[in-house]
Amino acid sequence: MKVELREREMVESWKKAKALKKVDSFWVKSNPLLLLGLEMGAIDEKVDLESDEEIPFSSSSATNKVDSLNFEMVHWPSRPVMANSWIARHVGIRAVRSIYIVLLKAKINILLPFGPLAILLHYFTGKHGWVFFFSLLGIIPLAERLGYATEQLAFYTGPTVGGLLNATFGNATEMIISIYALKNGMIRVVQQSLLGSILSNMLLVLGCAFFSGGIIHYNKVQEFNKSAAVVNSGLLLMAVMGILFPAVLHFTRTEVHFGKSELVLSRFSSCIMLVAYASYLFFQLRSHRSLYNPIDEEGDNNEDCDEDEVPEITHWEAIGWLSVLTVWVSILSGYLVDAILGASDSFNMPVAFISVILLPIVGNAAEHASAIMFAMKDKLDITLGVAIGSSTQISMFVIPFCVVVGWIMGEPMDLNFQLFETATLFITVLVVAFMLQEGTSNYFKGLMLILCYLIVAASFFVHVDPSND
Repeated sequence: MKVELREREMVESWKKAKALKKVDSFWVKSNPLLLLGLEMGAIDEKVDLESDEEIPFSSSSATNKVDSLNFEMVHWPSRPVMANSWIARHVGIRAVRSIYIVLLKAKINILLPFGPLAILLHYFTGKHGWVFFFSLLGIIPLAERLGYATEQLAFYTGPTVGGLLNATFGNATEMIISIYALKNGMIRVVQQSLLGSILSNMLLVLGCAFFSGGIIHYNKVQEFNKSAAVVNSGLLLMAVMGILFPAVLHFTRTEVHFGKSELVLSRFSSCIMLVAYASYLFFQLRSHRSLYNPIDEEGDNNEDCDEDEVPEITHWEAIGWLSVLTVWVSILSGYLVDAILGASDSFNMPVAFISVILLPIVGNAAEHASAIMFAMKDKLDITLGVAIGSSTQISMFVIPFCVVVGWIMGEPMDLNFQLFETATLFITVLVVAFMLQEGTSNYFKGLMLILCYLIVAASFFVHVDPSND
């Protein structure tokens, strides 16, 4: 009787599986019990599963069928064992597929081996120039993959939170490098690399995005949400004010306590800037969320394009990859920071140029790729959220955060970025604010921003840092 009941359950599972397979094959494959029935297709030769007649419990024909199946059923494992086997196989397939998508599919991952190579050169050769160069190459794909994993996670969190995550993890590389440099007492490297990230995002990343989008959509004027851009411009000007006053106080020598007042002012201003950034997050995510809704530019066409975009990995896989990539970036950043001074001597290149130009270009690889991609898809609101949003986050959160961390470490990290760097930041914010005030973009605006960045890069190449930190 137990054998008949077990056989009847398997037959019914198999019949349901065949019926459902025509409707939803994915659901059938994801159900281990139904998949068990599908894998018993060999029984079909002995049992007519297509008939609609019920199998009686006490009929002789049913008994004969059961007897004919006894030999085969002895070799089948129990259902829990089959389910566990299916789950293990499914997890293995998902893991292999995730590794392929994240680590092998993208062409930029051809640079990944340079990271381990830099570590080997550090221990076996001691040539800081090559260690620095290969560390830069190794961090580029990691920064880009961080951006990719964040974009995949954004599919499950929504566009607003997704944009915030993109900016946050896009700046993870800069934060990690800054903390390592701060730990080693390289305060000027921290200041200049963070300043360079702001300049790179506002001039190079945004300029390349405007230029690419303008070339692809040359027959139209691309538009974006002007209100959100004005809010971000105001925050950037507030950051300039917080950075400007300690520098002016220092160079005019009007401090109450020379060398100490600017540090106290920097720490106080940093706390105020952190409060302002927290208020901005509440403003963006809660109270005035509608202000950041993207404008409808193509109606149904944009909706169709959005429907075609689906996540390639699950949200748990995205979280796992974010953790793994962040750890690997942290490891490489330590070797990169240790090799900066040696690379400056080897390449006969100013430390200021390395800190302001080279390090941010590597750290902003994720934002660079994302901003250009969205601009080419005529989604300028997301482009501004990545480029300007990242600059806002660095100026209003990362820089004050590093000041507070230095305060905890006992390092005199302040907001006095020196006169040359502060003036560069002030002019850059003004130029970008004027570019954004109309709420439109074209390839010429992008070209002007790129040319401005080239002027800034040339200026830092001939600039000698007066500080001896």
